[in-house]
Amino acid sequence: MKRHATAIWKGALADGTGAITTQSGALKDQGYSFKARFQDESGKSGTNPEELLAAAHAGCFAMQLSHFLAENGTPATELKATAAVNVEQVSEGFEIKGSAITLEAKVPGVDPQTFDDLANKAKAGCPVSKALGAITVTLDAKLV
Repeated sequence: MKRHATAIWKGALADGTGAITTQSGALKDQGYSFKARFQDESGKSGTNPEELLAAAHAGCFAMQLSHFLAENGTPATELKATAAVNVEQVSEGFEIKGSAITLEAKVPGVDPQTFDDLANKAKAGCPVSKALGAITVTLDAKLV
């Protein structure tokens, strides 16, 4: 199975603009720019690769954990996973340093230790976490 997305960039880095389109059509000509990626802390001026990576990581983790919880006989009623991807300026430019997953979970009948074990197993085992092996991935998971 393969999935794809297309990015078109026009202009130089600082003043150029781009558009991203995904295979599914969920994003179609979605704008992105240097400002959206590195200067706008509000995140409102367009998408960026790190935001898309965070979405992929949160989604992958939640799906993986839902599988493990169902296998345990304690399916979740809701998993709210948020991934925050950290990008920092370094001497050579910019570098992604980590992805921090925060989870609020509604899982009737699961004991806290089993929940923690399964959440950590999902963090280590989801395909996006595996792909992010070069950076630090953390997890703050709690039952609500």
